[in-house]
Parts: sequence; C-alpha cells; structure tokens
Amino acid sequence: MAIESIKMPQLGESVTEGTIEKWLVKPGDHVEKYDSLAEVNTDKVTAEVPSSFTGTIKEILVQEGQTVAVGEVVCTMETEGGSSEPAEAAPAKSEPANEMPAEGSEKPKSPVKKEKGAAAGRYSPAVLRLSQDHDINLSDVDGSGRDGRITRKDIQAIIDSGVKPQPTSAATEASTQAAVQQSAPVAPIASAPAQGTTNVPVAPGDIEIPVTGVRRAIANNMLKSKHEAPHAWTMIEVDVTEMVKYRDSLKVEFKQKEGFNITYFAFFVKAVSQALKEFPMMNSMWAGDKIVQKKDINISIAVATDDALYVPVIQQADEKTIKGIGREITELAGKVRSGKLKSSEMQGGTFTVNNTGSFGSVQSMGIINHPQAAILQVESIVKRPVVMDNGMIGVRDMVNLCLSLDHRVLDGLVAGHFLARVKQILENVSPETTSVY
Repeated sequence: MAIESIKMPQLGESVTEGTIEKWLVKPGDHVEKYDSLAEVNTDKVTAEVPSSFTGTIKEILVQEGQTVAVGEVVCTMETEGGSSEPAEAAPAKSEPANEMPAEGSEKPKSPVKKEKGAAAGRYSPAVLRLSQDHDINLSDVDGSGRDGRITRKDIQAIIDSGVKPQPTSAATEASTQAAVQQSAPVAPIASAPAQGTTNVPVAPGDIEIPVTGVRRAIANNMLKSKHEAPHAWTMIEVDVTEMVKYRDSLKVEFKQKEGFNITYFAFFVKAVSQALKEFPMMNSMWAGDKIVQKKDINISIAVATDDALYVPVIQQADEKTIKGIGREITELAGKVRSGKLKSSEMQGGTFTVNNTGSFGSVQSMGIINHPQAAILQVESIVKRPVVMDNGMIGVRDMVNLCLSLDHRVLDGLVAGHFLARVKQILENVSPETTSVY
C-alpha cells in the first residue's frame, strides 16, 4: 500500500490560496480517481477538489473553513502498490544546508532566525491588504505556506493573538520592502478595507457570526463590481394583466402534466432572453481594452438560501421554451437548497435576472454580477388602478422592471430600447400569441 497526498489545486492563474468550505468525504471512504473530495472557495471561483488517485481516505489535514495556500497537502490517501510511507515523510531536498555547522567549525553562540523559503517576498493581495490594515510588517512573519509563503491564515493568527512579531534587522526589512515593491500591483479592490477586518466593538449579548467562504466570495465579488463598474439605473413599468391571466389559466393543468409549477418568472426570463437576441450589446462584458459581445445568451438567476446567495445559469436561454426555462429554474433552485449545485452550473452567465418580487419588493437597484454588464430586477406584481387609453380607470396587474447597467459598456439609449422591447413582449403575452411549449 502507498500513502499519497492530495494538495490544494491552483484554481486560477492568480489564485494563491483557497478555503475548504465542505468536505465531501471522511476517513475510511473509498473514492475513485477524479471523484470530488471537497468544495473549495477562492476569491475567483467556487470549485471542487478532485481525487488524483483511486483509494481510501486516510487522514484529513485541513478543517472546514480553513484557508491554505496552493500546493499545501489537504488530505492523504491509501492507494494500491508502491511505498507505504507518504511522500512528505522523505527528507526534503531543499532543506537549508547551513542549519548544521560545518565539521570543525564553531557552533553559533546565539539563535538565528530561520531562513525564508523560496516564496518569501511574494504576497497575495489578501495578505497585503490584511497586513496593511493591521500595521503588520511582513518581513517579521514566518510563512507556513509552501516554500515559506505567507498565507492569509498566518496574518489572521497574528491579528487574533494581538501580538505583533518582533522586528527583524534593518537589512532584512529593506530587502523585504524591495520585494513588495517589485511584486504585481494590487487591484483597486485591495485598497478598500478587507471584508471582516473592520474594527467593530462587540458588546455583551452581541452575536459574532463567522464569515463562511461562500459569504466572503459573495462580498468580494460585490465589492469588485461596485469598485470597477460605474453603475447606472433605470426603471420601466409594465402592464402584465394578460400574462397573469394566461399563466393562471393553465397552471393547474400544467402542474398535473409536467410535475412542476409554471411561474411568472419563467415568462420574464423568456422575454429577456428574446430581447437580448435583438439587442446583443446588452449581452456584453467590459474587458479593459475592449468590449466582448457574447454570442451565447446564458441567463444567471439569483437563488437565496438562509445564509448565502447563489447564481446558477440557464444556458442558451433564448433557445428554450417557457416550459424548458421553467423546468431549469425549478431544478437549479432545488439543487441550491439541497446543497447539490455544482460550480460548473454557476459558470458562463452573460446577463442576470433577479426575482426580487418574490420577497414583495416593488423597486430596487441591483449590483451587477461581475463581469456582466447588466442585471434586471423583476419586482412584485401588484394590482393598481391605471388610467387606460380610453380614459377609463381599470385595475391592472403592474410590475416594475429595474435595470442596473455598467456605464462603461452600455448607454441609456440601448438600455431604454432593450427595456421597451421587454415591455412590449410581456404586454402581448396571451394564449393567441404565446405558447409555453
């Protein structure tokens, strides 16, 4: 039998660490190669760690909620064949040669600070942000990560202890400061206070809730969107009386035939996907020196749980019927609430539609789902007295559609035309013009 190590994978080009959000296995479990072992969150993506071997889980080394650097061992596995000793047990070739005095030389008379690893001086934006917020000199910190890299966990441990590390020599400090200056520039978001590092007084009776990896990822993405994208807002009022009548007339039969509810939201998503096809600029993203107009129309929908918000994606929504969209909404929402949503099912979204009306909201300004260029909030359908074209007053089913847009990509003209087209589609839904199949 052999003991193999499973390491934290690099889940993106600039990703240096990840948080184990949830273990999907336990010691003693048998897994096949490529089976998912754990859910991992980074500031870029939520993903699963696959097994590199077929075998039995021996030991879990990283607890849920713990952040570790890329390359660190997170668990060990017992596999068929080979040596019975883990690879990490072998003497490291990179062990500093000067830790033992040369033969015949005198032993040093005072303790020497251990040498920094090969990764010393290379810091992630999260580490730089935390250290700056808490006035911690990184040259005084010994990293626990691979090759001596300082991880966010190392800095957080210093913050929690309340004791700053002792200063090193001036020469060491100068060399470290030079390394920091030579490192990649920190993104604009890094200049803002780190999530969870604000010094908030805690009084007796207050409840402190740890920030989960999912909540931190949401916070980082929202902050990135607000910092980078100049938001603009516009709203349109839509009379959906005929759509409501049509849906209500078929909902009982539809449920009996298809096994799931046909919701108003499916009609809205279909209308938006159709309008996006006619106004493709709305289906674009800012990419620094260019704007990327996406070919596929993939609608992200927001699904909330008690403590998090997930944004699964309906792929090629413009090619699906109202029934097909309704089925995907039901299935994706079910996966979110049962904890079975895969990271791949949240990738590739090009435009977000948020059903804020399900909470009774009648007007809101959504934060754009980075890197998309717009998000549409579908508010609550309410009955209101409306002055009709003939001058009479009638009670109608009205809904507000609130659009947030990235003003780097979109201007008011195209946004206005897009909303007007969505309004036209919705106000003309009827048994004669629209089929759910």
